[in-house]
Formats: sequence, structure tokens, C-alpha cells
Amino acid sequence: MVEELAARHALSNQIVDGVTERTGGVPLFVEEVTRLLLERGEQGGIQAIPPTLQQSLMARLDRLGTAREVAQIGSVIGRDFSYGLVRAVASMEDAVLQQALERLAEADILLVQGLPPESDYRFKHALILDAAYENLLKTRRQVLHRRIAEILRDQFAARAAAEPELLAHHFTQAGLTEAAVEWWGKAGQQSLERSALMEAIGQITRALDQVATLPATPALRREQIKLQVALISPLIHVRGYAAPETKVATEKAKFLIEEAEKLGERVEDPLLLFTVLYGFAIANYLRMNGDALRTLATKFLALAQKQAEAVPIMIGHRVMGHALLLTGDVRKSRAHYDEALKLYDLVKRGIPAARLGGQDARTAVLAHRGRALWLLGYPEAARADAEHGSATRVRSSTPPP
Repeated sequence: MVEELAARHALSNQIVDGVTERTGGVPLFVEEVTRLLLERGEQGGIQAIPPTLQQSLMARLDRLGTAREVAQIGSVIGRDFSYGLVRAVASMEDAVLQQALERLAEADILLVQGLPPESDYRFKHALILDAAYENLLKTRRQVLHRRIAEILRDQFAARAAAEPELLAHHFTQAGLTEAAVEWWGKAGQQSLERSALMEAIGQITRALDQVATLPATPALRREQIKLQVALISPLIHVRGYAAPETKVATEKAKFLIEEAEKLGERVEDPLLLFTVLYGFAIANYLRMNGDALRTLATKFLALAQKQAEAVPIMIGHRVMGHALLLTGDVRKSRAHYDEALKLYDLVKRGIPAARLGGQDARTAVLAHRGRALWLLGYPEAARADAEHGSATRVRSSTPPP
């Protein structure tokens, strides 16, 4: 590899052997050391070469002059960046910036695609990016992270909307915690909508961790409640309704809502509390805790009827049907399932499935009503519910034309 890199230059066997020994055969280090030798000549021998890859990469960056600053800005943006973004962050004249980027490309720091102002850049190796980033003072990094985040938010709105996690990262590194909370929350919501559940759990958890570092205020408590409730749904699907992690998240959400109410802070979105109660109810259903489920179902339905919220009332009838079916009151359970289906037909376009179990409500109710009908001695009706439920599930999983 050394001989190929130095094809037009004669290096002694001693130098070639020295490079091999010093680099341990790491390709990027071999390339770095050979490049440095070719720039310096053999004066000073192999002992004049930095002993580590990191030091070698930093030495190469130091020799780039103005281009080093552009490399450092790029390293804060990330492995890949566009000309438009680096220009907005660097605030350099086009001629100066383009000359610096060309020098970085010639030095094999960056790979280039396209021509300015439509060009895109990529660090040739992640270790080169790390060296450029580590060569920055922490205060300078924070300033750049803040500038990048604000420019993305204000000037690259489409990218910000598509990649909220990117802004969350930059605001976090900039030390702007409140903005970081906002964008981690947006990233989590976007992941939920895309059914990227593991990502959603990580992003929402990051937002909650950031909230915990801030002084408590009514606005912050409202945001914390929203985030804590949002965490329940992906945990249900990844870990399960009755998993310890889901239970902890649900209990924490309930605690936060109760604490806000004690402080006289009204929870604006009624579905937040219903989501928490629903999580407890289904966990008890899966544990076959019939009495506890019946108590929760009664509370859920009474609260929903008091607030006159159609979707929670529908879910309340569904949960009450589960409770009665589990405790042996099959006839009454069927009546509640009937009510749930009537309401479904009225509000089906407004049902937030992702927040209340992540299921199609009609499919779930038909499945359980079918069991009730079977137990009541109506096998044909039970079969019809099963067939209708299966048909609904197929339709709901088919993408629109």
C-alpha cells in the first residue's frame, strides 16, 4: 500500500518498513503517514512522524490554513453537508469558501459531488471528522452547534421538518435545553407516526431527560406530561402492556398529571389522562385482574361521560365490555360492545389509535364481542363478528391508492 501511494516517489525500504511498523497496518494511518512523508521528504526519518493516527490527522489539518476552519465547521455539521448549509454557517465569501473546499478535496479530507452552489460534501473517513471536531474548543463547538441549529430551523425549514432529530442533536450540543426538548419531542412524534418505535422510545426519553435538568414551570410540566404519555404507546408495542417498563412509564404519567392537578394546573388535552387509564386497564386485563379492571373501567367511562368526549366514551364502553366479560357478566359486556360500535361509526375518523393502544377500535371490539356472542349461544353472530373484524383489519392495513 505504501509503495502504491508513493508510486512516483522513491522511498527506501527502511522507510517503508518503518511505516508498516508505526501504523500497525491500519489503512487510514498508512495513508496519513505516507502522505506526510511525501510532503516532508525523508528528512527526520520515520521518527519525525506523529506516533498516533489522531495526531497525524490533526497535523494534516493544521497545515491546511484557512481550509482547516471550514473542515472544523463541516465536522460540527456532520459527516455529510451541503454547500448551501456550510456557506450559511461559515459566512464566507463564495470565492474564499470554494477555494477552501477545493483544498480539502485535494487533500483527501472531503469527497465532493456536484459543483457549487449545488455541491454536497462528505468526510472521507469518520476519523478525519473526529480529528477536526476534537481540535475545536468546547465553547467554539457550542457556538457552531447553535448557529447550525438556528440556520436549519430558520432557513432550511423543509429539512428541519424532515429531520427533527438533527436539530435536537445540535440544540443539545449547544446547551440550549428547552429547544432541545422541543425538537426531541418532535423527533419522537415523527418516529411514532412512522412506526419507528425503538427510535421513538429513544427520542422521547432524551426529551424527558432534558426536561429533568430544567427548573419546573407550568409550561414545562405540561410538556413533560405530553412526553411521558407519548412514551406509553411505543413501550406497549415494543415491551408489552404489562412489561415493567410500560408500567413505570404509565405510573409516572399518572403521577405527573395528579401533581399538576394539585397545583391547580389543568391538563388541556383530556386524552392524556384517558391514555394513562387505558394503559392501566389493559395491563390489568392481560393479568386477568378482573376486579381492578372493573374499577378502572368504571372510572374511565364516568370521566369520559362527564367530559362528553366521544372517543373516550367509545373506548370506555370497550374497556367496560372487557371488564364485564372477564368477570363473567357476559350479557352486559355485549351491551357495552354494542355501544362502542355505535360510537365508532360516528367518530372513526377522529380516533387516535396510536395514543389509545395503537389498534383499530372496531376490529378489537368485534373480536371481543364475538367471544361474548359465542358464550351467549349465538355462534353464527360470533362468526360474523370475526369475519367483519378480519375484513376491517385487512382494509386498515392496506395503503390507500
